[in-house]
Amino acid sequence: MLIPRKLKHRKHFRGKMPGVDIRGSEISFGKFAIKAIERGWISSRQIEAARRAMTRYCKRGGKIWIRIFPDKVVTATPAEVGMGGGKGSPDHFVAVVRPGRIIFEIDGVTEIVAREAMRLASHKLSVKTIFVEKER
Repeated sequence: MLIPRKLKHRKHFRGKMPGVDIRGSEISFGKFAIKAIERGWISSRQIEAARRAMTRYCKRGGKIWIRIFPDKVVTATPAEVGMGGGKGSPDHFVAVVRPGRIIFEIDGVTEIVAREAMRLASHKLSVKTIFVEKER
């Protein structure tokens, strides 16, 4: 799973997610990609599950790029803890994703294989995605 090596702050605010992503909205490395069409948080477990689904379907052929990184910490309080106990301890890490963000890129496989691999990966993610191709 992806987690940051160091943190500037141990606990984060939840934050807002307005607008669309302009940065990270173009295909840079591969030929095919999946792009987010709604906003949300994608956990490091979801990213890893999607990556494994794609890698297994491609039979470890081709090259896969992960274009998002889970650098936001999410805290959780234990069960049956009352109000007023303060903010919980760090639980897991998420990547903040807005519409237009490229999540995964793939190259070195045919379009049919890439489309199916991306479809399998998108089922593991918590945001809706579309399959996009690099303009020639």
